Amino acid sequence: MPNDPVERLRLRVLTALDDLKAQNVQEIDVRGKTSIADLLIVASGTSTRHVKSLADEVVRFAKQDGMPPLGVEGQREAEWVLVDLGDIVVHVMLPRVREFYGLERLWTVGDAVPQMTAIAG
Repeated sequence: MPNDPVERLRLRVLTALDDLKAQNVQEIDVRGKTSIADLLIVASGTSTRHVKSLADEVVRFAKQDGMPPLGVEGQREAEWVLVDLGDIVVHVMLPRVREFYGLERLWTVGDAVPQMTAIAG
């Protein structure tokens, strides 16, 4: 495990998402673009139940690592759940909601489109 707490948390989040079969996981480096976070991780779930389960798993993994979320929004509807982990903000969304809001396009204007993250097993 890396010594850098943000990198360790990033790997834990990616593992949590991979464990529950999140789809189309993308990381967006927003350092220098906003002060709200250094990294956005965007993932899709196949149903509202899947979206909620993915977000719950991210929260569980973060707590196990001693970094409980600053906030979690959207769990009741579970079409878009935001998990604020401080330096990392995780967005878990239904595909239609993700397409509608286009976070990847919003945060990468003028940059290369983010690549999907391949998680080594």
